Amino acid sequence: MLRKLTMTLAATVAFAAAGLSGTAAQAAPSVVASPAGYAPGTIVVKTNERKLYLILGEGQALRYPVGVGKAGKQWAGSTRIDGKYRQPAWSPPADVKRDNPSIPDVIPGGSPSNPMGVAAMTLAGGEYAIHGTNRPNSVGGYVSYGCVRMYNQDISDLFNRVEVGTPVIVTSR
Repeated sequence: MLRKLTMTLAATVAFAAAGLSGTAAQAAPSVVASPAGYAPGTIVVKTNERKLYLILGEGQALRYPVGVGKAGKQWAGSTRIDGKYRQPAWSPPADVKRDNPSIPDVIPGGSPSNPMGVAAMTLAGGEYAIHGTNRPNSVGGYVSYGCVRMYNQDISDLFNRVEVGTPVIVTSR
């Protein structure tokens, strides 16, 4: 319990240090009953719920609100985290650039216009990531090109809890 409290406090401090604001409801993930059938340490994204679960074991999980792929941009499957980055620069994938031709080729990390927020964890096998956002009102919606968006304080918390290689399952159920 002390480790969990320390991790949440560290995420809150990191969030405040980034100069961002949030509500108390956004301040920490919820401990909930775990979705059945997943091993401890697995990240499960349920796109229909717009929730991400970190399976803790003993029937419990941490649940975070997320933004997910908009119509025609959703995907489902199994992958792993293959990289972890703080304040990442972002280069728009070809389909984003095609839809938004005026977007810069690279947006520096830390820029308010960078859609990755304070941290990102890239997913193996594609151009997707679980990342923060500088547009917190987008969390909870069908908003992305397939990435999973989290409040900046929540990605900081999750970032500290998982490692490269963590399994990720994205499902609509």
